Amino acid sequence: MAGILAKFGGRLDEAQKKTVRGDVEANYRRALRLRKQDVDDFEGPATAFVPFAQGLPHEQFQDSPRLVLEPLPGGEPVKNLDSSTAFATIDQLSRGLRAGHFSAVELAEFYLDRLKNLGPRFNCVAALTRETALKQAAAADKRIKAGLALGPLDGIPYGAKDLLAARGYPTTNGCKPYLKRVVEIDSNVVRRLEAAGAVLVAKLAMVECAGGLGYRQANASAFGPGLTPYDTKRWSGGSSSGSGSAVAAGLVPFAIGSETWGSITTPASYCGLTGLRPTYGRVGRSGAYALGYTLDKIGPMARTAADAWQVLLAIAGPDDADASTRFAVWRDLKRPIERPLKLAVLKEGVAKAQPAQKANFEKALAVFREFGEVEEIETPTGTYADVLLTILAGESVSAFEEMVDSGAVTAMTAPEDHIGGYGDRAVSAAEFVRAQRLRGPLCRAFDTHLAPYDAVLTVPTAQTAPLIDKDFGSEFSHKSLGGPGNLCGTPALVLPTGLDGNGLPTSLQIDCRAFGEAVLVRLGHAFQSRTEWHRQSPKLT
Repeated sequence: MAGILAKFGGRLDEAQKKTVRGDVEANYRRALRLRKQDVDDFEGPATAFVPFAQGLPHEQFQDSPRLVLEPLPGGEPVKNLDSSTAFATIDQLSRGLRAGHFSAVELAEFYLDRLKNLGPRFNCVAALTRETALKQAAAADKRIKAGLALGPLDGIPYGAKDLLAARGYPTTNGCKPYLKRVVEIDSNVVRRLEAAGAVLVAKLAMVECAGGLGYRQANASAFGPGLTPYDTKRWSGGSSSGSGSAVAAGLVPFAIGSETWGSITTPASYCGLTGLRPTYGRVGRSGAYALGYTLDKIGPMARTAADAWQVLLAIAGPDDADASTRFAVWRDLKRPIERPLKLAVLKEGVAKAQPAQKANFEKALAVFREFGEVEEIETPTGTYADVLLTILAGESVSAFEEMVDSGAVTAMTAPEDHIGGYGDRAVSAAEFVRAQRLRGPLCRAFDTHLAPYDAVLTVPTAQTAPLIDKDFGSEFSHKSLGGPGNLCGTPALVLPTGLDGNGLPTSLQIDCRAFGEAVLVRLGHAFQSRTEWHRQSPKLT
């Protein structure tokens, strides 16, 4: 009330002030009544944002396009389970399983042992799911032996970011107050992966509340700072830090992460992985703790674009409890990738990158020039970041309301997260709705910016993995297409491009219009068929 009077009081007489005070009190009473109504942690608002992509010059499909991705060079089936094969692709492991070189139970035990013995080095494990893993692996063995394998993921172990509920295990959201919080449901993604035969071996560590309380340091998780296996003095990225570390260290063949702004692309970059951020609405989020209800995307982190595609096919599709999944279609290139494509490079994003990141990008770009014409474009103008952060503030206030109001935030790891939920309360309903109204025009403009091109190339981060003792609040001012892409729900694919002088991974990012994951995967697979950077792995001693 004081703020309203300070702004408008000069216009009001005493009777009018009394009326306004009554309105404020009525709103407050309504708010109190609403707060007494229980809302499940996994229940989002009754609204859905639909990514914009109009007049697409590509084929559209209601069902996923059937990509024929030939095995990458050097991709022989795995025959022995040892440290040299811990970094094998899904395809290599799957063919080894089918050939009978090892069983799904042996494969699960192999990765469970690596998670137990090596996971603490990187602070990447929230919980081992041994009982579930061995049960799922035994079922996979029976199917495979009977010739009834469910597909390429049958019997393949994986890890899930610890904001995805898995029956019988804590779902911590990276937070100390939730360390013992067991949610007796399986999230949509966990259910879908089980239906595809994949074997859950671990819940993976993450930044507390997916970074929604404003963390500014690597040590912002109940499990310690996520560390890249390439240098344990450096951060693995967030908020899907454990997912990035675990795949990079050969502790799981693939992992599930989530992104609101940078939480798949950044760990993929810092850990030298292939990371796929899907179109908003492609993957159902029921049973996942939210950060931004109309911004969150769930996607895979893996070794190759082909691996990421197989995982995406398993987790994508309608989710009855997530309205955003009702609108997702698929699109693909009308022409084979061997014919000239039209590609663009985001000039400003690459120019501001570290020398090694930029140099390796230029080497990788030479490969993409084989696919067609490449021209430079400018970063799209507009208040993308302001609109995204306003929407995120309004949505995260609701997501973390109970934790903030109860004082549970004082148990968070990062000191700044103890108070990070208060400032967002200042975002009014009018400001929140205005940001949502601005979202449409901005996303139409962004779609127009991307429309002339099959894809746009840039770098996901300006730098390689930063030291864990560094306040990195300023490190994320460079997001390239992170702001527009996440606000507008468009997909992106991160691919490794080598190492810098310190042995740290460098990467590039491919963006395209909404619903175009197949386009990204075709490009990524063609690139990885001509390069070997996806085969790099850290030296673990």
